[in-house]
Amino acid sequence: MSFLVGTVSGALVAGGVYYGFSAMMSTRTQQHRADMHHLSERLVNAAADIPAPIPASKRIPKRPFMSVVQSSWNTQIEALFHRTRELDQQVVDWGRKILYGGDASGTKPK
Repeated sequence: MSFLVGTVSGALVAGGVYYGFSAMMSTRTQQHRADMHHLSERLVNAAADIPAPIPASKRIPKRPFMSVVQSSWNTQIEALFHRTRELDQQVVDWGRKILYGGDASGTKPK
């Protein structure tokens, strides 16, 4: 008899636990379903209220200061290259003068 009472009480406890978990999952599923429906409706309704983004051509700022800085930079780099070329020619002339003596233009001294 004790075996039968233990088995029946175990079955009742297991059934109660199963029913409790099942009911809890069912109510939570219903809550999640209702929340998802609410969020979905908010998302659909909010999409109509959001204005279109500004076109990319309007988002690019005009930068007159940057163009002035770039122009100045390019001018300075160009001047640096010209000065380097002149310095190189001066070094070549100086080398000729040291090696061959006299005028750096390549003529012989008198």
